[in-house]
Amino acid sequence: MEKKKMLPIGMEFFADIRTRGYYYVDKTGFISELLNACGSVNLFTRPRRFGKSLNLDMLKCFFEIGTDAALFDGLNISRDTKLCEQHLGKYPVLSISLKDVQGADYKNAYDLLGITISEEAERLDYLLESERLTQMDKEKLVRLIRGDFEQPAFLQNSLKLLSRLLQKHYGTKVILLIDEYDVPLDKAYQKGYYQEMVELIRLLFSRGLKTNQSLEFAVITGCLRIAKESIFTGLNNFKVRTILDAGYAEQFGFTDHEVKEMLCYYNLEHKFSDLKEWYDGYHFGLTEVYCPWDIINQCDKFLEADDAPMEAHWENSSGAFYLPPVI
Repeated sequence: MEKKKMLPIGMEFFADIRTRGYYYVDKTGFISELLNACGSVNLFTRPRRFGKSLNLDMLKCFFEIGTDAALFDGLNISRDTKLCEQHLGKYPVLSISLKDVQGADYKNAYDLLGITISEEAERLDYLLESERLTQMDKEKLVRLIRGDFEQPAFLQNSLKLLSRLLQKHYGTKVILLIDEYDVPLDKAYQKGYYQEMVELIRLLFSRGLKTNQSLEFAVITGCLRIAKESIFTGLNNFKVRTILDAGYAEQFGFTDHEVKEMLCYYNLEHKFSDLKEWYDGYHFGLTEVYCPWDIINQCDKFLEADDAPMEAHWENSSGAFYLPPVI
């Protein structure tokens, strides 16, 4: 009997899923849809547990110079050979997640943001050996790696600086990926330092996204849309994709067809009506979608016991939050 692939419960890294024997619901159509309708800055807002982080990591794996092209063998995107020849492994990529920038006060949040930037700078420490960077460039990179952010302007300019260094080294503009952009603002609202955090994120984004000549395009994800007039002031060709839009509707969450395929793979076809009754409660654009977290976890329960009770997995894993509009 053929051994079945493991269910990717809690897996956020595309390469791990593809190389370590996990089941993958193919969302590589996101890549072609993005390239065909790409703005300079693209914001996707979706609820928690709908695959935003995994999709962003998939983009990183696809676009980044030096990637393992075999990760995409057999996936939908591999059939578009022209697109793959043009874009697979062709760009320097800058990728950060703000999910851990949840400080108890502004100073703590500021330091956590600095750590996030420092860790990404350390991932790019090979630039210290670049013959195309000046000694001053390398000194600035070392400062980023060390997390020397006593001067707020240096932190605010960090994404723009890293983009410039990458472009200078590769001679190619940079793709910038920012995950969970709204988490620091939610925490700041809860803890009473909201306006300070809004100003910090506004300046970080303005310099990294608006006045950044090294930027090819950016993709940002979060649960909520913050007013364009606040965080994203003055951005041209700025595209927001919410759950109300028809575009990209099938790229976050599972469709009927994808749920049926998964159930068929695990010989659980008889459970489809139960899953549909419990978890088919979302509409993105004109598309009915299921929460991946619910489907994967409930399938895991069924593999343990065919008569396992239905559970509200999403409800038990993710707290809701409210974020006020920003003036």
